[in-house]
Amino acid sequence: MAGSVTPDQGTLGWYLLVKEAKVDQVLTLDQIKEEFDSEWILLADPEVDRRGQIVRGRVVAHSKDRDEVYRKSIELRLKSAATLYTGKMPKDTAIVL
Repeated sequence: MAGSVTPDQGTLGWYLLVKEAKVDQVLTLDQIKEEFDSEWILLADPEVDRRGQIVRGRVVAHSKDRDEVYRKSIELRLKSAATLYTGKMPKDTAIVL
């Protein structure tokens, strides 16, 4: 994939700077869910509705591994960011805020 980083280049290779057509492009939540099924997503400059629900944002990292997305978030030190999961949580999952 053009624009991606492979593990043999000395990186984790997971943070796949999204497909070039999607980099720095604001996507709606539905577009994000369609493009990145069952993945953890790091959004820059997320837009939220009146209830605080994410409506759209710029995808800057994605992975099946939550910790990798969290590490990328720390590395990028974005002023405004959100992390979300696009899959279904298992029944016995506890979510801590």
